[in-house]
Amino acid sequence: MGRAGLQVPTPCVSVCWAGIEVPASAQPGPERGDSMTPTLMALLCLGLSVGPRTRVHAGTLPKPTIRAEPSSAIPWGTPVTIWCQGSLEAREYRLLKNEGDLWTWITQGNLWTWVTQKPLEPGDKADFSTAYMTDSSAGRYHCRYLSPTGWSELSDPLELVVTGIHGKPQLSALPSPVVASGGNVTLKCASWMTFYRFVLMKEGERQPSSTLDSQRAPSVQFQALFLVGPVTPSLRWTFRCYGYYNNTPHMWSYPSDPLELLVSGVSGKPSLLTPEGPVVTSGQSLTLQCHSDVGYDRFSLSKEGARDPPQLLGRQPQAGLSGADFALGPVRPSIGGWYTCYGRHSLSPEWSAPSDPLDILVAGQLPYTPSLSVQPGPTVTSGENVTLRCQSRSAVDTFLLSKEGAASPPLRLRSKSQTGQHQAEFSVSPVTSAHGGTYRCYGSSSTAPHLLSQPSDPLELRVSGTADTVSPPQNESAPGSASDRRDYTVENVIRMGVAAFILVVLGILLLEARHSQTRTPEAASS
Repeated sequence: MGRAGLQVPTPCVSVCWAGIEVPASAQPGPERGDSMTPTLMALLCLGLSVGPRTRVHAGTLPKPTIRAEPSSAIPWGTPVTIWCQGSLEAREYRLLKNEGDLWTWITQGNLWTWVTQKPLEPGDKADFSTAYMTDSSAGRYHCRYLSPTGWSELSDPLELVVTGIHGKPQLSALPSPVVASGGNVTLKCASWMTFYRFVLMKEGERQPSSTLDSQRAPSVQFQALFLVGPVTPSLRWTFRCYGYYNNTPHMWSYPSDPLELLVSGVSGKPSLLTPEGPVVTSGQSLTLQCHSDVGYDRFSLSKEGARDPPQLLGRQPQAGLSGADFALGPVRPSIGGWYTCYGRHSLSPEWSAPSDPLDILVAGQLPYTPSLSVQPGPTVTSGENVTLRCQSRSAVDTFLLSKEGAASPPLRLRSKSQTGQHQAEFSVSPVTSAHGGTYRCYGSSSTAPHLLSQPSDPLELRVSGTADTVSPPQNESAPGSASDRRDYTVENVIRMGVAAFILVVLGILLLEARHSQTRTPEAASS
């Protein structure tokens, strides 16, 4: 590397800061070689090179600032520039590397294009560049400048890091990379490598956002949980994370894949559905449709717990609605899970409120087939109570009952063990014609709730009659029923018969009275 190092004794540091007179013969530089005289050691402890009879006034000038471009974390083999900014009166800038108590004098032409930068005219900054970043380039750097009144104090340290030394970790958002405006989110950086610490970097920033010690996770991975927020739609929230070992803190892993957070707001939520239904099988083509009556022209699909960033699509108008179709097929077991979608206008950075979640279930992944039965039978009358029973001899945590062609999610019930069987009973009370159709049941495990067993044999439930055509028992007749109408008819006939009988009797009595009056005069004359 063409560089020499020395251990700086404590007295040396105190002498340098006291302000000693430095002879010209002690000036370091390529033309003077690297002889380690005591005076040179005193100079090197502060990185000074001054003319004869020049008094060092350390600490009397404002300290410069130091930064690295494009960032303080540089991929191995790529160029980097260190900038030192001081005073307009600066005549010379000096770059030093510090490794604990060891100060390294870096000679010109090996690591950096300029180690001692002398501008043609006074300037307030100088740059030190290298075209090839290596692990030897990484470390802690300081800079200082020389003005007519002496040397400035050292800048704050610059921790220059080389990346790409170890395998990359994984970065994910918990529970989702979509965050409500003003909310917080937890970012998990995890790796199977035994990293000592993890570092979170935000895109566009030169310095790390946060550094945390590694923790052992239940999955035997090593991880760190970073709390980020509050997030706002006015900024872009894209992150990467790195890991490093305790003995090489300036040598980081490859960066994780980028993770971008999507900031959602309170505008109208879209709807998410699938033509194939929520229960799918491996190899089947699957498309999720995100629609809205709001005129969004950008749509995003997010899966809960997914490492992959959300999918983005433009507007695809359909039947007066705005929407987008996300093709996910062919189906594989990893597709199962909870999905939500969002919409936004192209001129706004804020996404809508999330759609209602859609649970995609993959059938045929567990090696057993439950059975499905119905009581009192597959053909029932509207208004009856019906029980659909799902059973299996295999260990089942949850049973799911699905109706063919239904857009609603399957019904779920916890399994109960009884006489060597695992079962769940789904009650329908009272049954209506809308409950008619073909049913299947599945089993699932609590460790992978989105993976289902083989489906049971289909069971067709037939519902005959409706509530307004079934004749109830006569002793429970409702007012206005057919039996009431029959009762009223009989009563009317009886009343009419009684009235007719009374009229007949009255007619007979009247005739009898008239006949009596006719006979009375005749009897008197006789």
